[in-house]
Amino acid sequence: MLCSNFMKQTIKNAFISTVPVLAGYIFLGIAFGLLMNSKGFGLPWVLCMSVFIFAGSMQFVAVDLISGGVVSLLTVALTTVMVNARHIFYGISMLDRYKKAGPRKPYLIFTLTDETYSLVCNGYNSPNADPVHEYDYYFFVSLFDHCWWVTGGVIGSVLGELLPFNIVGIDFALTALFVTVFCDQWIHSDTHFYAVTGVLSSVLCLLVFGAEKFLIPAMILIFAVLSVYKLVQKKKPANAEAAPVVGESTGSGTAEAARVAGDSDSEGVDV
Repeated sequence: MLCSNFMKQTIKNAFISTVPVLAGYIFLGIAFGLLMNSKGFGLPWVLCMSVFIFAGSMQFVAVDLISGGVVSLLTVALTTVMVNARHIFYGISMLDRYKKAGPRKPYLIFTLTDETYSLVCNGYNSPNADPVHEYDYYFFVSLFDHCWWVTGGVIGSVLGELLPFNIVGIDFALTALFVTVFCDQWIHSDTHFYAVTGVLSSVLCLLVFGAEKFLIPAMILIFAVLSVYKLVQKKKPANAEAAPVVGESTGSGTAEAARVAGDSDSEGVDV
């Protein structure tokens, strides 16, 4: 019964954590469903792509790929790698966190979107959190985000069938979602170093490489900076532990000197 209560609390915490993503994914999914409908692809296509691809921006790119005539598999593969190259760095940073996820690991890897990554990186820090259910929390965060995306796509597809829509500019919903998640993490994060690193690295690479080629260099730069930062943070506790030892040695030496001086004074009095 106690385990069941903890599990319910874990599911509740996961749901609450994904509410900001819910607000974004529903509207972004609707945009995707409407876009698919405008290209002549109905609900089955939208449902299958949302369930089995679940790649956000790549799904928007895929609409043009599948509607633009015959496209080679090589073109699709290269486009996918270029659009989703950032997930390589996401995956590397999740190696330790997902190491003991057990049977949940394949699904956690599959559903690691930008927004899910952001939530998982915060860890399971709820006041009522039970460390035993940490991986359950990650699983339900991933599952809820997946459900929000699929739901949005289905709604968009159905609306596209029932109502006429002007979809010009609707794909801006993706940018709006990233801004929303960024602001939410900025407000609730203990440190802004990661956010500042991401922004400055992206702006720098944008200026150097241009809008068409800045993404991968930016990801590499962010990964390098954060890796160095992590190494520095790991060394700090060791230095912090070493400091008291030095202090203790100094204190012991001072006490010893005082004792010797006291003995000398005593001896001087005796004489």
